[in-house]
Amino acid sequence: MSTAWIEAGTRTAARPADEHAEDLLVASCLAAAAGGDISAYYDLGVAYSTGSHGVDCDLIEAHKWFNLAAVNGHAEAQLCRADISEEMTAREIAEAQRRAREWIAASVRRAA
Repeated sequence: MSTAWIEAGTRTAARPADEHAEDLLVASCLAAAAGGDISAYYDLGVAYSTGSHGVDCDLIEAHKWFNLAAVNGHAEAQLCRADISEEMTAREIAEAQRRAREWIAASVRRAA
């Protein structure tokens, strides 16, 4: 891990530079997702399903993001959603679907 500590262009003891870059990547995907970017939905699904880019592996969150991408026509997301569903319980899938519905409802409110 890098020994350089960078936060918003200044040196701090907050976190290593590579962790900050990973946070920025997820933050930029979340911002793009808030704008309805289907590729960002898919990218977030990948990050959560693999535990990469500074997020922990969370199949419920991964399913949510893959589901959002899939319902908007992203073919690879449909496959990934099916793959991770095999590792999830029915309760976990229901929770992921609930979170996806909440995201959609919040997006509609932001657009209005």
